[in-house]
Amino acid sequence: MMSILDLREKDYSASQLAQKLPRASLDIDGALKHVAPIIEDVRAHGGAAIRRWTRKFDLVDPKTIRVPASALKEALEGLDPQVREGLEISIRNNRLGHEAQLPQERVVEIVPGGFVRQRWIPARRVGLYVPGGLAVYPSSVVMNVVAAKVAGVESIAVASPAQKEFGGLPHPTILAACELLGVDEVYSMGGAQAIAGFAFGFTDEADAANPCEPVDVVTGPGNIFVAAAKRAVKSVVGIDAEAGTTEIAIIADEEANPRFVARDLISQAEHDPAAASVLITHSEQLVAAVEGVIEEMARATKHSERIRAALSGPQSGIVLTRDLAQSVFVANTYAAEHLEIQTKDAAGVAKQIRNAGAIFVGPYSPVPLGDYVAGSNHVLPTGGTARFASGLNVHAYLKSVQEIEYSREALAGLTPALVALANSEDLPAHGEAATERA
Repeated sequence: MMSILDLREKDYSASQLAQKLPRASLDIDGALKHVAPIIEDVRAHGGAAIRRWTRKFDLVDPKTIRVPASALKEALEGLDPQVREGLEISIRNNRLGHEAQLPQERVVEIVPGGFVRQRWIPARRVGLYVPGGLAVYPSSVVMNVVAAKVAGVESIAVASPAQKEFGGLPHPTILAACELLGVDEVYSMGGAQAIAGFAFGFTDEADAANPCEPVDVVTGPGNIFVAAAKRAVKSVVGIDAEAGTTEIAIIADEEANPRFVARDLISQAEHDPAAASVLITHSEQLVAAVEGVIEEMARATKHSERIRAALSGPQSGIVLTRDLAQSVFVANTYAAEHLEIQTKDAAGVAKQIRNAGAIFVGPYSPVPLGDYVAGSNHVLPTGGTARFASGLNVHAYLKSVQEIEYSREALAGLTPALVALANSEDLPAHGEAATERA
């Protein structure tokens, strides 16, 4: 089912290896051509354009783009008690995990009487996107909203695609999660039109008294068109990342449980036929054992066709290495969204990882734990962008601002150096601003 890439006989540089590893293709530049007219339409025509594109893509026309408060309340009242309990656990654990990310304000006395304060200021208003394609993601509501609330954001709006099955509203579980988190500004809109609606703001003629104000930051996962829309508006608003199709890589050795490995590869393949599942190992014995169980497991689970398409696609496969050191090199080159380490001394191996969206250490830390209740965020960099990008966290909603406060004496002590540097750049008025105060 899964192809095998054997790297044991040759050494590759990181750039050479990157060309050989299985990877989902993500043509955001191509998608930009499709989303550009949508974004321009929403910028120019607001709610009318959002409705037009919603009818085209979602085949439904909501009564109002903003979800009524009564619908949010009804959704929570009708929520399965076990799902509610799961969401409450997820909210609690994620709040604890995200509180640990909050940076501390610091004051440094640079010279006697001269201070620099490092402040962290939350964005005032954010737009959070929750996808609604092949699956329903109330967990993404939790990941977005909890991080924003912990950061101190005042105004939070959520968008999720309108569902024909539910009369133009987003899925009830999405609405219930919003109500549970105290988010009352929720919109029935998806795709590029939702991102544009957040970036530029809009008024819905059916609900003219409640215009959607532009936001300062847009975050949340989505398909390639959502990613392209984020790229198109990032000069207008802040964004978290251009997320693509989900991916998992597993570093495993002969001590790994092949059934655990197979289940975890399947768990990510369940998302999408284009999802990437990659096993990195130097154990031929493990490869044989995984191959011996994964087909049967894939056939027996609910989304069998989708899973088998993902596992057999060019974006998935088994990478056979000569030793653990090469496995680590492969993992750092691949820079997976999710990286599991199922080896002897997994914690020690984890310390060697430089590039990964999130690292799951040991046999009892499967990726789905992080998807829901671990206390970590599941909105993570994909497509190798973990080389330079981080997963969604409170910093996505915070601005770093420095305050500079100097006394007369502190300024006077540094004025000669300031004047010398200003004159060296032929900017004498800079120096004169300091000497005037002498």
